[in-house]
Amino acid sequence: MKRGPHAPRGARPPARTRPAPAAPRHGLARTLSKLGLCSRTQAAEWIAAGRVALNGRVVRDPERPVDATRDRIAVDGAEAGASERVYLVLNKPRGYVTSAADEHGRATVYDLLGGTGLPWVAPVGRLDKASEGLLLLSNDSAWAAAITSPASKLDKTYHVQIDRLPDAALLAALRAGAVHDGERLAAKAVRELRRGEKNAWLEIVLDEGRNRHIRRLLAASGIGVLRLVRVAIGDLALGALAKGAWRRLEPDEVARLAR
Repeated sequence: MKRGPHAPRGARPPARTRPAPAAPRHGLARTLSKLGLCSRTQAAEWIAAGRVALNGRVVRDPERPVDATRDRIAVDGAEAGASERVYLVLNKPRGYVTSAADEHGRATVYDLLGGTGLPWVAPVGRLDKASEGLLLLSNDSAWAAAITSPASKLDKTYHVQIDRLPDAALLAALRAGAVHDGERLAAKAVRELRRGEKNAWLEIVLDEGRNRHIRRLLAASGIGVLRLVRVAIGDLALGALAKGAWRRLEPDEVARLAR
């Protein structure tokens, strides 16, 4: 490169500045959900009903790209800002489904949170209708994704009442795992807690979570489940939290689970 007439000998040309990376753009419904205001399904319903405006104009397309750092979003005329981050632990009773609404009219975990004045929260992972115990809920989608990611390998501990008395061979088979409906299922750890005359309680630890994982794993060995209770996620234990009750997580509990 030639130097200009007044450039000192040996001077380097000025470094080129790189433009700042563009902010990620997400669909409008997803953006509302990431702000912690509602689920994506609810957001889509709000948008279809004409309740959401983008930069002063009503938008009815839930997939309309949005730059949350620049675009102005309003719901029912009020500016939509990030909601307070909420982290809850609930002791889910048997018979409740883990969803915001149920097409069959069954009770949901949201019935247990009714009238609390909390912002919208979503379940972090699931427990099926017949299962009980520790359920996390939050409106922090990034935190929830970190906990539920298969890469996290976060231990989940269950107490399971089975319909027979186990022996060493059965416990070994559960640890070794089985293939059910084309999926490889196994337990990280299994031990017997106590036994009665015809049935027993096992403690089963998983570091992954597939749909109805424990029930399917036991069914592969011909074992029925009488009760299934999740008692811990990581080092967060259900403890003395009453059935159907909930509490906010402490800041150190939130941080430890995310790690």
